[in-house]
Amino acid sequence: MVFLDFEKPIADLYEELEKLKQMGEKQKIDITVPAAELQERIANLKRDIYENLNGWQKVQLSRHPDRPYSLFYIENMAENFVELHGDRNVKDDKAIIGGFATLEGQTVMFIGHQKGINTKMRQYRNFGMANPEGYRKALRLMKLAEKFNIPVVTLIDTPGAYPGLEAEERGQAEAIARNLFEMTLLKVPVICVIIGEGASGGALGIGIGDRVFMLENTWYSVISPESCSSILWRSWDFKETAAEALKLTAADNFKNKIIDGIVKEPLGGAHSDPEEMAKLLKKHLKKHLKELAGIDPEVRIQQRIEKFDEMGVFEELNAGSAKA
Repeated sequence: MVFLDFEKPIADLYEELEKLKQMGEKQKIDITVPAAELQERIANLKRDIYENLNGWQKVQLSRHPDRPYSLFYIENMAENFVELHGDRNVKDDKAIIGGFATLEGQTVMFIGHQKGINTKMRQYRNFGMANPEGYRKALRLMKLAEKFNIPVVTLIDTPGAYPGLEAEERGQAEAIARNLFEMTLLKVPVICVIIGEGASGGALGIGIGDRVFMLENTWYSVISPESCSSILWRSWDFKETAAEALKLTAADNFKNKIIDGIVKEPLGGAHSDPEEMAKLLKKHLKKHLKELAGIDPEVRIQQRIEKFDEMGVFEELNAGSAKA
């Protein structure tokens, strides 16, 4: 079990519990009562810690090495997943996966970032950072879903689009911009869920939908806290300050009307009970897919456009009304 720095008090209690169990086995004594008391203390401490996380701590949780990724959710929520490959132009980008699956009898096109579950797989998946061909593959699959009137669900978890020279040479900015335009006009229901990191254009490339949700301990922002800190202070030392200033948590984004809702995570984060997290997300998706299916496509597209048009509202002051 991997513990983050702010989880050290929890780790200490788990260590104490493990020692108690070992003592009980060694000395053949009943530890039921003290073990139950320790487990209750752990549950209470978890509740106190996770209900008061700051922005940077949520960023850390979103990057937890045991956190479930897109393929886990697809395999645990749906059946008969058939992965589709390639953009029909350059190659198959392993950072983005997608294909048809059935969600309790309903066919859905799932598309998502995939980071990899160990060092070798993370390299294979390019750490979830997609190249232009990844976004073009995603768009190809969305258009295929539209052709057969199948809803699209995207699972977002990326530190950003791949920033390499070769990605720029193949049109990274154009690929993302094209997806923004095309996703706005898709005639089928589109639901987007940030399941981990939601950074910049890398997230937006598959992030335009009728409903946009975030899991409780995720982040969604134009820039990562580290990058923001390095730009403003020329050092990563102020990443915690940057995380608070960016208002990147699920609660902040919901308050600012950037997202439509928050999906509650099990106590301790999605990684503490991945199967339960998959059940919670599945229930959420089923509810909103049903709602969206009852809306006329043209009306749904117009609502989608208006939804994003209304973001970032500001007020202008006339020069004459400004106070000296």
